Amino acid sequence: MSASELYTKGARVWLADSDLVWRGAELLEDFKSAPCQIKVQYEEAEGASSFSAHLHQKISAKETDSVIQIKDKAGLPHLRNPEILIGENDLTSLSYLNEPEVLYNLKVRFEERNIIYTYCGIVLVAINPYESLDIYSNDIIQAYSGQDMGAMDPHIYAVAEEAYKRMSRFEQNQSIIVSGESGAGKTVSAKYAMRYFATVGGSQTETQVEKRVLASNPIMEAIGNAKTTRNDNSSRFGKYIELSFSRANEIIGAHMRTYLLEKSRVVFQASDERNYHVFYQLCASRNIPELKKFSLQTADKYFYTSQGKNIAIDGVNDEEEYLNLKEAMRLLGFSEKDIMVIFQVFAGVLHFGNVKINEKDGESSQMAEGEDAGCFIHPTDPSIGIACKLFGVDEQQMRTWICNKKITTVGETLTKPLTKAQAMFAQDALSKCIYSKLFDWIVTQINKSLHSTAKTHRFIGVLDIYGFETFKINSFEQFCINYANEKLQQIFNMHVFKLEQEEYVKEKIEWSFIDYYDNQPCIDLIEAKLGILDLLDEECKMPKGSDVNWCQKLYGKHLKHSHFQKPRIGNEGFIIAHFADKVTYTATGFLDKNRDAVSEEHVNIMKASEFELVGELFADMGTGDDSKGRVQALQSGPRGGSKQMRKTVGSQFRESLFLLMQTLNSTSPHYIRCIKPNDLKAAFEFEPKRAVEQLRACGVLETIRISAAGFPSRWTYPEFFQRYRVLAQSKDIDRKDFHKSCQRVLPKLIQDPDKYRFGKTKIFFRAGQVAYLEKLRADKLRACGIMIQKHVKGWLIKSKYQKLRISALAVQRYGRGLLARRYAQYLRETHAATIIQKNWRGYITRKSFHSKQKAVVKIQSAIRGFFGRRDFQRRLYEHKTTIIQSQIRAFLARKRYKKVLYGVIKIQGHFKRRKAKAEFRRLKIEAKSVDNLKGVNKGLENKIIQLQQQLDSKKKESSGIVQKQKSEIKALEEEKQKLLVASSEGVKASNKVTELEEELRRLRIELEHERGEKQDLISEKDLLQQKYEQDVGELRLENIDIKSELDAANKKVKEQMESMLNTKDGEEWEEKRKLLVQEMESERQHHQRLVKEHNRLLQRFENMQGEMQMLQSPTKGHKRTPSEISMLSLESVTPEGQKEEEDKDKDDQGYGTEKKKKQAPAPPTAVAMETVMKESSAPIAAAAAAASEKSDQEKPAPPVQDIDVGLMLKLQNKIKVLEKEKHQLRLQLDKLEEQIKEGTPGDSAFNTLKGYRENSGKSSSEGVSLLSESRAYESLKMQELENENDKLKREVAKLMESIAKTSNFNKGQKPTAAGKEFLEQFEAQADELERRREECLQLRALLAEKSISTHSIAKQSYNGQEEIVNEDNELTMAYKSQRDIIRLLEQQLQNTEKELNAKTSEYKKEITDLKKENEKQNQLIQKSLSLTSEAKIDATMQHEITRLTSENLDLSELVDQQAEQIRKLKKMLKVYAKRLKEGEAAEIQAELEREETKSVENVAQVKHRERNYMGMLEYKKEDETALLKALILELKPKVASGLLPGLPAYVLFMCVRHTDYVNDDEKVRSFLTSTINGIKKVVKKHHDDLDRVTLWLANTCRFLHTLKQYSGEKQFQQENTPRQNEHCLRNFDLAEYRQVFSDLAVWIYQTLIKLMEATIQPSIVAAVLDHEAIAGLTGSKPSGLRGRSSSRADDTPEHSLDSLMKAMNQFVRVLTQHAVDPELVKQIFRQVYYFLGASALNNLLLRKEMCNWSKGMQIRYNLSHMEQWLRDNKLQESGAGSSLEPIVQASQLLQARKTDADVDSVCDMCSKLTVPQIVKILNLYTPVDEFEERVPISFIRKIQQKLKERVNTDNSLLMDLKFSYSVTFPFTPSKIILETIEVPEQLHINKLVSRC
Repeated sequence: MSASELYTKGARVWLADSDLVWRGAELLEDFKSAPCQIKVQYEEAEGASSFSAHLHQKISAKETDSVIQIKDKAGLPHLRNPEILIGENDLTSLSYLNEPEVLYNLKVRFEERNIIYTYCGIVLVAINPYESLDIYSNDIIQAYSGQDMGAMDPHIYAVAEEAYKRMSRFEQNQSIIVSGESGAGKTVSAKYAMRYFATVGGSQTETQVEKRVLASNPIMEAIGNAKTTRNDNSSRFGKYIELSFSRANEIIGAHMRTYLLEKSRVVFQASDERNYHVFYQLCASRNIPELKKFSLQTADKYFYTSQGKNIAIDGVNDEEEYLNLKEAMRLLGFSEKDIMVIFQVFAGVLHFGNVKINEKDGESSQMAEGEDAGCFIHPTDPSIGIACKLFGVDEQQMRTWICNKKITTVGETLTKPLTKAQAMFAQDALSKCIYSKLFDWIVTQINKSLHSTAKTHRFIGVLDIYGFETFKINSFEQFCINYANEKLQQIFNMHVFKLEQEEYVKEKIEWSFIDYYDNQPCIDLIEAKLGILDLLDEECKMPKGSDVNWCQKLYGKHLKHSHFQKPRIGNEGFIIAHFADKVTYTATGFLDKNRDAVSEEHVNIMKASEFELVGELFADMGTGDDSKGRVQALQSGPRGGSKQMRKTVGSQFRESLFLLMQTLNSTSPHYIRCIKPNDLKAAFEFEPKRAVEQLRACGVLETIRISAAGFPSRWTYPEFFQRYRVLAQSKDIDRKDFHKSCQRVLPKLIQDPDKYRFGKTKIFFRAGQVAYLEKLRADKLRACGIMIQKHVKGWLIKSKYQKLRISALAVQRYGRGLLARRYAQYLRETHAATIIQKNWRGYITRKSFHSKQKAVVKIQSAIRGFFGRRDFQRRLYEHKTTIIQSQIRAFLARKRYKKVLYGVIKIQGHFKRRKAKAEFRRLKIEAKSVDNLKGVNKGLENKIIQLQQQLDSKKKESSGIVQKQKSEIKALEEEKQKLLVASSEGVKASNKVTELEEELRRLRIELEHERGEKQDLISEKDLLQQKYEQDVGELRLENIDIKSELDAANKKVKEQMESMLNTKDGEEWEEKRKLLVQEMESERQHHQRLVKEHNRLLQRFENMQGEMQMLQSPTKGHKRTPSEISMLSLESVTPEGQKEEEDKDKDDQGYGTEKKKKQAPAPPTAVAMETVMKESSAPIAAAAAAASEKSDQEKPAPPVQDIDVGLMLKLQNKIKVLEKEKHQLRLQLDKLEEQIKEGTPGDSAFNTLKGYRENSGKSSSEGVSLLSESRAYESLKMQELENENDKLKREVAKLMESIAKTSNFNKGQKPTAAGKEFLEQFEAQADELERRREECLQLRALLAEKSISTHSIAKQSYNGQEEIVNEDNELTMAYKSQRDIIRLLEQQLQNTEKELNAKTSEYKKEITDLKKENEKQNQLIQKSLSLTSEAKIDATMQHEITRLTSENLDLSELVDQQAEQIRKLKKMLKVYAKRLKEGEAAEIQAELEREETKSVENVAQVKHRERNYMGMLEYKKEDETALLKALILELKPKVASGLLPGLPAYVLFMCVRHTDYVNDDEKVRSFLTSTINGIKKVVKKHHDDLDRVTLWLANTCRFLHTLKQYSGEKQFQQENTPRQNEHCLRNFDLAEYRQVFSDLAVWIYQTLIKLMEATIQPSIVAAVLDHEAIAGLTGSKPSGLRGRSSSRADDTPEHSLDSLMKAMNQFVRVLTQHAVDPELVKQIFRQVYYFLGASALNNLLLRKEMCNWSKGMQIRYNLSHMEQWLRDNKLQESGAGSSLEPIVQASQLLQARKTDADVDSVCDMCSKLTVPQIVKILNLYTPVDEFEERVPISFIRKIQQKLKERVNTDNSLLMDLKFSYSVTFPFTPSKIILETIEVPEQLHINKLVSRC
């Protein structure tokens, strides 16, 4: 392809322009050969910036037509790319790669489309927008996370993601190099890169290193950034931050290195610039209390901050920035002390800069050389004092050594005065040194805070360094900056060349060596031996070295160097030809800045600072070799000698730069070049001159040049074939092999084989070839379009004629038919009118008659009603009159009575008031004396001492009583055993009957005696209660009187004091009053201390009582019934006889019972308790003595004569029978106790308790407390005990409060009755509180032993994962349900108590009867022994008659039972006979046959099941875990899919029904809780298993619906059958558990949604956006170097629309297979479709290549497949289709016309898209063919204006992927009857459950 073919008429070219740099033009004639002249026409206003008005004027003044001279082909202008390539994401994808195209492409993207990021090969070009953009949110971070670099639009997050992926995948260290000139946005770019790493690689530990990494930015900006003329927040130092990552790719630490801080800014700022931000932040916050001690003023008052004449930055609040700085320091671990010292030093620098140095009097500022010039600081200068105070140094020393210097010679040390200029230079040098040292110290502390002790696996470095700089005056700082950029550019060039070479080698193409710029000579000029830096260091060592001498050495050494030049004017400068441009450096100041010297005296002064931090800053500075400081001490003596020079700034910078280069060479670099678009900081304005300078300086154009030298355009074979197959012939196309097709087609299109290369996977083109192919393609498409238009227009005309002819014939035919139909209609209407008239007239006549008839009847009824109402009103009037008269007469009588009564009361009141006033005056006189108040307080103190003594005595008495009780209890037990032995021996030996009778008589006497004592105690208690109430009333009245007297006394004293103050002696009285008040206050304090001591002693006494009870309380006698669980029973100290008498009162014991309410409102006092215990001890001792006497009498007595042997044998037989019955009863009792302990299955907790109580009533010898044995009883009463304990505590607190209010219980030294009663009440309350505390401790200990801890639960159910035990708040819900169940159990327990008490009374009655019978037998034996033989025979006969009579009675009772049974059988026979008559003989016969084939036991079980247990499953409590494990944990989806849908849910509910039937609340609670935990466990364990999660979502919902259906609530029973209503729950209300299962279903639903989203997420973009269902519709454009990410994994699976459809079909199959509710399926796919549409739209908004008409059509076509899928699966009504509306509207927007007339229609069409989304799509819209037009900027502006009318608009760019619709579970009852469900063998639970 020759130049004549390219440069033809109409070709678009670029021409150089002095104002616009490059200007677009069009050739008006063809180019034939060089040299020649060609006419061109410039494009109007092309490339001008809108903000530059003078530029517009210059352009408009120029001629549009011109002639250019072409000397040779090399002088031909640059060609322009076709329009479809303008605005590309990657500059290397342009066909023509040259400077004007790069500049124009950046301008279009920045100005027109507001896109600030553009790729240029491996470089990301970032243009500063000077405006805040919403493109850095967390949503954007998540959108770029995990994406390939070429898949999304250019962004700094894409570069950061590429670095992160390469580090994680390839185990390589990475670095991101951010460069650019001041104001280009380097710092912000580096900040966003670190923010991305902190978000994506954020660790989940508590340290959160990423927060500290981000917190370092405010600190470094405050101390290292400043306002310049180019940037309001310019970084005045370079930094390299290494982010350390662990093996899990999480940030674990960071490290920062800084380079070349601009210290000169501390002491000098140019016009309109500022010093470092921290100074202005301190001055703005000077009014904060913590900063007032620094004596700060406004920033314009300080020399160091006011030189720029501009101390404020627009939009920046320095005070808020100070607070942010301080908070960041705290976050990074700076102590408060260090923070304040840092600010103190910064404030000291400000004050030190204000120190004014004056020349001494008589001295001239212009003195001859060699003369000493003197200077001084005025003694009244305040700044030096404040500065020295803030630095912590001696002020006098600082004054001396600022104005003098020390000279050390061989033998002596001299002090030489400094001139004013020298002193000011030393002053500034010290200020710079202090700031630099503090800067380095802060960086070190930040590194310590960010350092991690964990091992660093890999790191990513972020280099934020200054770009190439050139100013009018360039000094040492610019020299170092440009030197660093030369080194970085060398690495960049080598890296770019290396990537190009690797790509060519990888594709195996032939290529020639690419020549690129090598800046190694320039680097050698600077850093080589005897280079610029070496000569500079050498000159610094010279005693009289100067900048001029150094320049002369440079001229002599390097003048012949190609990169070194001498200025034409002057000998104090030099020129270096850098890679970007030539820079002229001024040598003045190079030596001083390189030395960076500070006076040694100043260093020593600062070392001696009283502040440790200040001294630490200068600790490493000295004059020896071991010094490591960057700033050297100024040497005042001769140089050389023994002292070595430190490293200069230049040498240090060279070494640090060398280390940086080593680090960068060991990493994979990523480049970000920041560009400053204009110097006015205008938003989105592009100045070509400024931009091209920076593009040349930062290496972007060098990248373009290297790419253009090779093969910049690259196409894959499928992409090339799809784009350019229109140029191929059919015979050259092989669809199965794109490689061969391209090799056939391309040589015919491009004749020169050197213009392209065939690689393994790509075709490589040289610059300009893609534009040529696009031209051929456009010409071919244009010709094809003309051909299509010709045929289409002809077809349209023919179609139009045929339609007109057919329409004319149709009009004629329908016209004739219309006329005929009208005539027929007229005839029908005439006939119908006649019929209507006839009927209408008849209707009118009938209506008139009926109306008249109705009126007559109505008049008659009205008249009759009128007369009736009138009569009623008359009678009613008479009745009311009578009532009014009676009321008035009664009112008058009552009024007279009240008037008389009022007068009597008034007279009585006057008389009583007179008496009260006299008494009041007497009391006021008594209250005046202060001695009275002292006496009151003194009495209270004595009372407290007495209370303490009484407490001690009570303690001793209680210990004695406890010991006495123990001995008595022991004696009672021994007596009990002896009585049992005596009873058995008395039966065997008849000779002891007389003794037993005497013992029985004596015991009865004692019982009567005890009864009398009990009655006395009860009467005494009533009297005490009455006395207590009376005393309390007196005490209250007395308290009220005392208060009223005290108030009156205070009032009177106040009046007297006021009157005294008004007299002459007022001052004297005031002093006395103050003394009295002080004395009173001291007495009050003393009293309060005594009260506190009393409280402490009381608490100590309570603690000791609790310990004593725990150690000494007898547990066997400590017996309680359920009603007295909160009160200590007196049974432990009551004798047997008294117990029998008190059995009737057992049911009425404890707090709150009827008996207690009748006796007293308060609990029994301690005095009453002691009285009962003392009185009960006497009969107990008597019983013990009697027992001992009886034991002595148990020795064998001499045989009694005349004993009847036959009678004795009969009696012995009778005793054996009784012993046998007793043994049987004991065996039954033991059996019942074993059942209670084992907990027999099928029995409820209440039945267990009931049986236990019955057995314990029968066997009192067991003596086992229900509280210590029954765990159910403990759990029921725990809450009651705690409530009672709290109540007692509140009562004690009230009593103590009453004591603290100085209530007086003593009248002098003798306690009053009220005081005694109060103390007794207090002691009783304290004792009761201790007993309650003891009970609570015992219960808690038992519960703690029998409960399962959280750890054991986690170990058993969650594989030891304790963090998920309460993940979904299930413990809180279980606690609430447990609390409700406990309340229900309490109510049921009360009912059980009543039944238990009744049973107990019955058993006791039986025992009494047996005792009476025993007594009768004993009497008979005694009588028989005393009778004669004949009498004995008569007695024997009488006994036999009695026995036969009782047997007869038993037989007659048995006969009655048999008769009742016969009656029932006869009734059953009648029923069967009736059924037999009704034709049910066959059923009866079958039933009788089944009865005969089964045993009696089986028959009973069958009847029980048919009658009570239909549709239930019975299981044992110990089999619960195995049942749930088989049914939930081990159930596989394949097995469940072959069973009845929802079978596990039905089985679970049938088990619940059985627990409801047996009314076992503990069992159902355990079962439901284990079910919930099991479902959670299986879902968590298999959260990535779609089948299993769906299975348990379906079963959880079915179980929830089943609980509702059989709950018994009417709203859920509407569709139930009568049989199903019979299966409803009878005892349990599981409404709360329904809510728990509903929450569980929501959690499983969310888990399923997350799993589905994760499944389809990789396929969404490929299926919706990338999939090309319409072949040939789209044609991709070249992608450039960034077309495919280098970090993409090779094994990444391919996704398409088919894979997405397969996943959706899989979802439907699984949901259908497990019978998920159809309504829930609709909600699932609605949520899935929302995620699908949102993901696709978010990706579309970040991909420019997707925004074109063809892609819009493809996307809409792909979405139609998704909509059709919904219709095919009958899900179109689920709302899923509406979830796709945003992405559908986005595709329609891409296809819509975009003219000014379509603004309204576009806005209406995009109702579901937000304003930013619409504008973003329009800005990204890029044509892929020349036939499409770009979106005009005016159209976008009109759209924005129109969209402002929207109300409540959402301004978010990306859709929220975490949004979820609320899920509901509509109630769907089941038609399945529970009794028809069979448990299959596949569930493996047949051995665990039995069907009932």
